[in-house]
Amino acid sequence: MGVLAVEDVGPGKVAVVEVDGKQLAVCRTAEPCGDGEFFVIADVCTHDGGALDQGELIGCEIECPRHGARFDVTTGKVKRLPAVRPVKTYPVRVVDGRVEVEVT
Repeated sequence: MGVLAVEDVGPGKVAVVEVDGKQLAVCRTAEPCGDGEFFVIADVCTHDGGALDQGELIGCEIECPRHGARFDVTTGKVKRLPAVRPVKTYPVRVVDGRVEVEVT
C-alpha cells in the first residue's frame, strides 16, 4: 500500500503514517547509514511506549526522546538501553515515487 510520496521525507528525517490502525515511522536514512533508503518501524518505544518519530534519526539509529533508548531502523534491534526489546519492522519498497509498506 502506498503511504506517502518519496519527496515527503527528506534524508535523515522521519514521517509518521497510520496504516490499518497502526502508527508507523517511515525513516529515510542519510550518510553514513545509506543514501536515502527507506525503513519502516512501529512508532513506539518498547521501553515506555513513547513516540519514536519525535526522536532523532542518527545514521541507522533512531533515539527515543523520552529516555534515550536507541533502535536500529534497518533491523529493529536495540542499540542502547533502557529498552531491551526490539521494535517491530515492516517490509517497505518504493514504486513510482511512492513509499509502500506491508503491514502484517
